Amino acid sequence: MAHGLSAKDDPFLVDAHCHLWDLAATPQEWIAGDTMAAIDRDFSGVDLDEVLAAHGASSSVLVQANNSLAETYFLLDEAYASSRAHRVVGWVDLSADVEAQLDAIAKHPGAAALCGVRHLAHVDPDPRWLGREDVWAGIRVLAARRLTFDLVVRAHQLPVATALAERVPDMTFVLDHAGNPPNDGVGFAAWEVDVRRLAALPNTVCKLSGLASQSNADAALAVALDAFGASRTMFASDWPLVRLSDESYSGWIERVRAAAAHLTADERERVFSGTARAVYAAGLAEGTP
Repeated sequence: MAHGLSAKDDPFLVDAHCHLWDLAATPQEWIAGDTMAAIDRDFSGVDLDEVLAAHGASSSVLVQANNSLAETYFLLDEAYASSRAHRVVGWVDLSADVEAQLDAIAKHPGAAALCGVRHLAHVDPDPRWLGREDVWAGIRVLAARRLTFDLVVRAHQLPVATALAERVPDMTFVLDHAGNPPNDGVGFAAWEVDVRRLAALPNTVCKLSGLASQSNADAALAVALDAFGASRTMFASDWPLVRLSDESYSGWIERVRAAAAHLTADERERVFSGTARAVYAAGLAEGTP
């Protein structure tokens, strides 16, 4: 039962963003309607292992898709049982006693897999959630425990995400899905300005994920790679949500490879595995005082 981002299988591919769920145990209320039919079922670590093995991926990062501690424990269970899904970005209530929640998680046999936390800020009913002082205090606790924080935001939330990253410089902030660039030209231009401002901060990194359905995916990949650089970008499939697009898992790999074709071999290695290993190297067990 491995818990590190391993390089032993294929060192050239780590998938930095995958989801698992058991719809009975960890309901996903956002999965509804005919357009979601391809993912409206359970996805287990066994399912993911098969996908990773088929594409030569050595490791993956499991990311929460629901703001619940139950899902955090579910993902830890799956990571603990898997030979490939080695890290977990879970959820804790950042407005409550974060230390107590992390101490409780630390007792789980798979706790070493927890490397970061995410909150679905882009759909939080409080539009000011990212800017709240109690949330920032909780994020400082995560930083002290050597955990990362994934930013899942809409494009219009990038300025407050930048303010947060400025206020907590010892936290590594991971921008999911390149900050969700809009498809329209005006919106894309505004996103580019804001994402470059975020990328100017050295404690930020970016996932090349969640863009498979975008008509401007190639342009977004180019901006993200240029803004963050190879050492602060990482390949991620957003599996199984990639199934909702016309892009297959292997197709997304090839699209990102094409976007990174101008980079050196060492830089491509960082994009496809090195950055993820560096960012998610620490875990709860290592960071616990």
